[in-house]
This record gives sequence, structure tokens and C-alpha cells, in this order.
Amino acid sequence: MWEIVIVAVIIFVILFINGSVDTNQFFKDNEAYVKLLKEKDYDFLVMAKYGDDVDVNRLFNKRIKNAVIIFGLLMIFFITNLSFLNILICLLAAGYVFKSQYINLRSYYKKHLHDIDLMLPYYLKSIEVLVQHYTVPVALAKSVDDAPDMFKPGLKVLLERIESGDSSIDPYMEFAQTYPVRDSMRMMRLLYRLGLGIQENKEEQLLLLSKTVSSLQNKAREQKYKERLEKMQNKTMIMLGVTGVGVAILLIVAMLQMMNV
Repeated sequence: MWEIVIVAVIIFVILFINGSVDTNQFFKDNEAYVKLLKEKDYDFLVMAKYGDDVDVNRLFNKRIKNAVIIFGLLMIFFITNLSFLNILICLLAAGYVFKSQYINLRSYYKKHLHDIDLMLPYYLKSIEVLVQHYTVPVALAKSVDDAPDMFKPGLKVLLERIESGDSSIDPYMEFAQTYPVRDSMRMMRLLYRLGLGIQENKEEQLLLLSKTVSSLQNKAREQKYKERLEKMQNKTMIMLGVTGVGVAILLIVAMLQMMNV
């Protein structure tokens, strides 16, 4: 019985690989099952790296297709010696291929958290200017086009939640959790309070927002200056090291020549 199932799977994989099976139609027919495999933050991570124009579903379907291909090729390789261990190897290899793109996206995002940390204060400064003339949701909507690309996916999700009628602090906190950098939660709480539209406290809240943003900008400048200084120091140490090694080599060569004489 198991042999028949395994042979059927291999035949299906071969048809899948050579294009005899319409993969696009296959993914459409099994969309509900395919979505179960997708990570919750996959769409965001893809857009954060590639921008809004990327076809997220096409990339995700390609992940599945590559995993199926690897599984099928390994199954064909082990067809004369199928065992539980070999089938497990096939599954693990397919799982690794399937997860590898997601792992790379997560790694890319973590590396860019540092850039986000430095850029967030400057983006918040533009928000600070806009909220003096518009409501917070309108200010956020107007900021999208000029916002750094890395913030656009999170901003669009935030605005969609607000426009759908969610008046709680949750959309703001989700944005802060998406970009978990210096004081992001505090800043989103300030924006949420401003968005409540309590006029008697608006001037005080705007002043607090301005002071907080200025403080964040100063910290970002200090961080940039510190990193630039460390980079220059590292270059200087490398130059000194190379120079020292070069001088030592010349001295050794000179001593050897004197000994030979």
C-alpha cells in the first residue's frame, strides 16, 4: 500500500516539475491549504525588502514549488532504497528549502533594524510638522509617499486598520512592534493620544512630541558620529598594523642581508 502511495507521489512530482500540472491553477485550487503554510509576517518582510510592486503570492508559490522539486528529486534518488530514514531526509531537505527564503528575509530585516533606528527620528520629524495642520490619520496618510521605503509596508497596515474603524491603540502598537527600535512604542503612544482629538491637551502633547523627536534626532546624530569615529579608528589601526608589519619585514630582510655579507 505504501509503495503505491510513494510511486503516486513521485509521478505527481515529476508531472509538477516538467509542467504537465498547471501550477498556477494548482495553487488557486488549494489556496486555503497554501495559506496555512505562510508565515504571519511573510508579506510584510517581502515588501520591506523588495517594495510594494513585488508579487508576494508568486514568490511564496515559488518557495513551495522549489520544495516540491527537491522532495521529488530526492525521492527519485532514493527510489531503490526507500526507508523511513530516507523519506525523513527528503522531508527535511524540502523543509529547509521552503524555509530558507523566509530565514533570509528575517535576517535581512534584522540587519536593517539598525538603519531603521537611525532613520525613524527623521521620519517622525515630518509627522510632527504634519500633525500641526492635520489629524494624525491624515498626517500619516500624507507621509506615506515621502516615507523611507522600509516604513511603507508598516504604515499601510496601520492606515488600513485605522480606516477600517479601529480606534484603539492596537494599530499603533503593532507598528511599533514591527519596528522595535529606540522609543518606537513611546512615540506611537504619543501619536495615538494626539489622534484622540482632545483639543485642550493638544498644544501640550505637540510640545511633548516635538521634544521627544528632537531628543531622538540628537541620539541618532550621536550614534552616526560614534560609528563614523569607530570606523576611522579601525581604519587607522589597520593602516598602523600594515605599516608596522611592513617595517618589520624590511628590518628582517635587511638583517638577513647583513648576515649574508
